[in-house]
Amino acid sequence: MRCHACRGPANVEIRRSRTAYCARCYPAWFRTQVQERIDHERMFRRDQGILVAVSGGKDSLALWHALTELGYRADGMYIRLGIGDYSQRSQAKSEAFASERGLTLHQVDLKEAQGFAVPDLLDTRSGKPCAACGTVKRYHFNKVAADLGYEVVATGHNLDDEAATLFGNVMHWNVDYLGRQGPVLASTHPKLVRKVKPLYRLSERETAAYAIIERLDYILEECPMAKGAKSLAYKGMLNALEEEQPGAKYGFLVGFLKQGRHAVPGGDFDQATDLRECTRCGQPTTGELCAYCKMADRGRKKSASKAAKYAR
Repeated sequence: MRCHACRGPANVEIRRSRTAYCARCYPAWFRTQVQERIDHERMFRRDQGILVAVSGGKDSLALWHALTELGYRADGMYIRLGIGDYSQRSQAKSEAFASERGLTLHQVDLKEAQGFAVPDLLDTRSGKPCAACGTVKRYHFNKVAADLGYEVVATGHNLDDEAATLFGNVMHWNVDYLGRQGPVLASTHPKLVRKVKPLYRLSERETAAYAIIERLDYILEECPMAKGAKSLAYKGMLNALEEEQPGAKYGFLVGFLKQGRHAVPGGDFDQATDLRECTRCGQPTTGELCAYCKMADRGRKKSASKAAKYAR
């Protein structure tokens, strides 16, 4: 197969479009896709400060790299979740990436700042803290961005992530979540920062190819606490379908965003504006106390109980 750009031998195949690119031309194609989504969805402008949610994995580092190569003012933020060696390795990858390129990386140490770590949020029924971990990330990425004056938070969610989320929400008819799914989540409160997903039309394989060609050093393994998560099962099902029907994931997600979400309540992203500020932390919430503060209380109790047990 020949490179679609230079006609030389190709290295990376884009099966859904029946095209391929060589290692020299592929990064430019990848960044063009990112720029097109930024422009089409009006995600942010070049004069705005962007905070990239960084995990040390290929997607977040590829996004941060692409944005800086495209000339955007993008800083990173990493949350020390306290998941043993995995967190230590992902932190090291994130710090090395920023240091090598002279970029700013903000960090939050969950245990030090909040008195608990993600393992303290373990759901005894499912054995996984994934939902709670998501709440932790959304809360701190938003809070740090708002406190430091960033206008946009960019995450590395790719096509596989978004298609799996959509599949799960359709499977369970989570109408509220379906109505809010999209590449842009607008700000509806002065303390809520705009959230965007510039990689939402690029597959995990395509992002990995970019990271490898650009020699980005990222953590390879999945979070050990996500083993058995439903999202991984959904990805597996969609990957099997993709193998038989190239472009199935892309058509599923893009078709929903173009046609399906407007038929779902909240699908036009008219979010409720009757938000108040949490009486404890001041972050936007619909109740008196936000979900994060309630969850943090449980995490601190679990952490204190563990400490007391080991002290005996």
